Amino acid sequence: MLREFWKIYPDAEQALRAWHTKTKQANWESTSDVKKDYRNASFVANNRVIFNIKRKQYRLVVAINYPYQIVYIRFVGTHNEYDKIDTATI
Repeated sequence: MLREFWKIYPDAEQALRAWHTKTKQANWESTSDVKKDYRNASFVANNRVIFNIKRKQYRLVVAINYPYQIVYIRFVGTHNEYDKIDTATI
C-alpha cells in the first residue's frame, strides 16, 4: 500500500520509508509507547492511530494490535482524501 502511494506521490517516499523502518523496529505495547516515538500521533477508536507524513502533507491511518505487535495500514492519502474517511472504521 505504501509503495503504491509513493508511486503516485513520489515526494512521500522518503517519509513513508522512514516511518516503515522505525515502525518495524518498534516495540509498541500501548499508545504511550507510540507517543514516545511519534509525539504528534493521534489516537481514535478501534486502536486506530493517525500519523502526519511529510510535514502534514499526507495522512497515514493504521490499526495496531498491541498484544501481537502487528500494525495494519488502513489508509494513506492526502488531506482531502483523509477528510472523506471515518478513521475509526476504515
